[in-house]
Amino acid sequence: QVQLVESGGGLVQPGGSLRLSCEASGGTFSTYAMGWFRQAPGKEREFVAAIDWSARTAKYGDSVQGRFTVSRDNAKKTLYLQMTNLKPEDTAIYYCARERIPYGLGFPPRNFAAWGQGTQVTVSS
Repeated sequence: QVQLVESGGGLVQPGGSLRLSCEASGGTFSTYAMGWFRQAPGKEREFVAAIDWSARTAKYGDSVQGRFTVSRDNAKKTLYLQMTNLKPEDTAIYYCARERIPYGLGFPPRNFAAWGQGTQVTVSS
């Protein structure tokens, strides 16, 4: 069974950048779409971005479109989220997840399983 471990979170000032990583182990990575989600205190989990298994297609949530970029390195079994122009409302725990079945697009984001434990991103001056 795949295990996902996120890293790269931290405290950053508004307008700053961070790159999150999600490393997979113990299962197949390269043939599955992957996604990023986030959850802020008191709010529901929100879709952030998804990338298909071949890295040809990426989708983004409206609130991060144009500021965040999702990518993957199948040889390293790692998913990335480059975040730029961060805003206080981006503060949340960020989770990566693998889609339930292989060779999917990852969108709409309804079929994700195998979640990581999350990494905290705090945007504050």
